[in-house]
Amino acid sequence: MLNETAAAILKESKKYGWVLEPDAKRLFAEAGFDVPRFEWVRTEEETVAAGERIGWPVVAKVVSPDIVHKSDAGGVAVGIEGPEAMREVFGRFKGIEGFEGVLVEEMLPGMELIVGGKIDQQFGAVVIAGMGGVGVEIYKDTAIRMAPVTGDIVESMIDDIRAGSMLRGYRGAAGVNIGEFKKLIVEFSTLIVEMAGEIESVDLNPVLCTEEKCVIADARIILKKK
Repeated sequence: MLNETAAAILKESKKYGWVLEPDAKRLFAEAGFDVPRFEWVRTEEETVAAGERIGWPVVAKVVSPDIVHKSDAGGVAVGIEGPEAMREVFGRFKGIEGFEGVLVEEMLPGMELIVGGKIDQQFGAVVIAGMGGVGVEIYKDTAIRMAPVTGDIVESMIDDIRAGSMLRGYRGAAGVNIGEFKKLIVEFSTLIVEMAGEIESVDLNPVLCTEEKCVIADARIILKKK
């Protein structure tokens, strides 16, 4: 799964200590995961043009090696409906420390889930999965297993999520494609093992899951310190 392009992204990103989101998205796309259509652009006109190509509404995120947590820095804007709003967002993002452009991507529906992994000094590679989004640290509704994760183990992870009934559909609300979510967890766990010598942690939050598919809407890869 970790091909030459993905390995090169990790190597090039060592100067930052983590992988910028556009490059993280490229890495996961290279590894066969679904990601939104996106463009990394650097000028106001390019940002508007990207929105036109992708199709409004779009999401915009600041790209900066100095900003790991984009939301905390005011570097995320969702539901951008057209050029005027995009120009306002670009002007705001341009003042953020270390500005190196804007990630413009399609706005997708779906239940917000999280899949993550880290390299534990005692246990090696471990994987978490559960309810995601901005409330992930509040609800703390995740399951954890050692990687790589097999079919039986991923089933038990789903069972351990307290809000698991929501994943399968609850009181008339649509659930998610459990098979696709489990597939993502299993393949992610294999990738984490392959990257174990290069990384400290990876967070995919949110992963947007619908009845059809699961798409990695945000990805953060923290690299191993020298």
